Amino acid sequence: MEQNQTPRQLPENAYRELKEGEEYKPLLGPQEKPKEVTFYSVSFGVIMAVIFSAAAAYLGLRVGQVFEAAIPIAIIAVGVGSMSGRKNMLGQNVIIQSIGASSGVIVAGAIFTLPALYILGLQAEFYQIFLSSMLGGVLGIVLLIPFRKYFVKEMHGKYPFPEATATTEVLVSGEGQKGQARLLAISGLIGGAYDFVVSTFGLWTESISTRITAWGAEIADNFKTVFKINTSAAVLGLGYIVGIKYAAFICAGSFLVWYLIVPVVGSLQNSIDADSLVSLLGITDAGILNAPDNIFSAENLFKYIGKPLGIGGIAMAGIVGIIRQAKIIGQSVNMAASELKGRHSAEKVERTQRDLPMKTILAVLIAALVTLLVFFQAGVLHNWWFTIIALVVVFVISFLFTTVAANAIAIVGTNPVSGMTLMTLILTSLVLVSAGLSGEGGMTAAMVIGGVVCTALSMAGGFVTDLKIGYWIGTTPRRQEAWKFLGTLVSAATVAGVMMILNKTYGFDSNNGGLVAPQANAMAAVIKPLMSGRSEERRVGKECRMP
Repeated sequence: MEQNQTPRQLPENAYRELKEGEEYKPLLGPQEKPKEVTFYSVSFGVIMAVIFSAAAAYLGLRVGQVFEAAIPIAIIAVGVGSMSGRKNMLGQNVIIQSIGASSGVIVAGAIFTLPALYILGLQAEFYQIFLSSMLGGVLGIVLLIPFRKYFVKEMHGKYPFPEATATTEVLVSGEGQKGQARLLAISGLIGGAYDFVVSTFGLWTESISTRITAWGAEIADNFKTVFKINTSAAVLGLGYIVGIKYAAFICAGSFLVWYLIVPVVGSLQNSIDADSLVSLLGITDAGILNAPDNIFSAENLFKYIGKPLGIGGIAMAGIVGIIRQAKIIGQSVNMAASELKGRHSAEKVERTQRDLPMKTILAVLIAALVTLLVFFQAGVLHNWWFTIIALVVVFVISFLFTTVAANAIAIVGTNPVSGMTLMTLILTSLVLVSAGLSGEGGMTAAMVIGGVVCTALSMAGGFVTDLKIGYWIGTTPRRQEAWKFLGTLVSAATVAGVMMILNKTYGFDSNNGGLVAPQANAMAAVIKPLMSGRSEERRVGKECRMP
């Protein structure tokens, strides 16, 4: 039957743990047949995927942060539906949000890794960016589905799902309220006008540092302490979306590096030989090789010591996460195997708990892996031995880290995908070098492989949010799962086109006004010595410093 037109509210036990014998009953009960997949919901979702993919790619490459699109897309969907007088839109709005939210996760997977190809002086073709993003997204979807019941149903109330909670509240309480969409439109116009004035007329700089003052420069030189703030509307809006709790986490990490680690290392300047430190860090930057003492500037200490420490911390968190999720992985594999053996009948499963058939998931997984095999062989590696190694690395790491990504999103709402991708790049590089592949070919292969894995893990983390939203509201999981593939396809094509346009327009030389792409820069800094040989770099560095 159709949805009632009277306002609905989530059940009292939506966010808390269930008591023994208690059951959660979603807003749209299993017996209802709400409108979900319609021409309106699918087309609107595709439009949102295109718009937010382009916006997220630009913001991510400019400042290094990718916003999650679920909440703003939900606000837009509710506002447009309300202003157009549409009724009973809950089910359709979930589909709109699910398709559109593919944008943020696909963009994160692409821009954290693939711009490193440009940074390393290599070329990235459209098909390489598109296929690595699309196939990574497909892997993330099919590898997460077997874990859906565990994360969204069995762990009900035990995981907070912060982003899913906020998005669900918007979808449930926002229907019929035009104020949400009006506020979003007005704020967008204000932010656009602000950034237009900054970028076009240059009335003030986008990034302000204490170095602009004489006393600030003196503090930076003597005490290795610099305070910076980005004044763009995009960063301000990003902080609002993230929220004060997670913004505080980010600030805490920045403060630890800038105001403790960097000053402490800088205070040892007279006790450390600059040449030895440069050699130890494997630095190949000509400006530092020709003047080793430059390594002790606050900015360089942050770049070559503080940032790698942070990346290493994230990577270790990923390892710990895999160990802690071993039990979950085993349970989900057993559930999937039981369904494949026919122990569970799809007809007996309630509509609100009906996933895509496990046979379909397995078929899509096999098709994705075969396509990856062809892509790696024909478009990247051109060597069957290297191709098989690459395929095994992608599948094993994507499978193992899927639960880590989903668990992180479920608990804190953020996905440590950059750290897990860094581990993937290091492991891939070591394996490929051991197999005989290095140099530019090895760097290209490692970055493309990293792009596939990064997108898969980003998708897994983002998709569990969509499925939790659907669980609370009571939509059909298999419909969300099926149409998520369309959002992945559209977002992958969009981000590939936008990345190539931005590369031609701005480039990735941040010292000359190019795109910052901090994650990709970090990935490139890690890959280059692994694939070219650090000992050789040290030898060249010493020769460069010889008079």
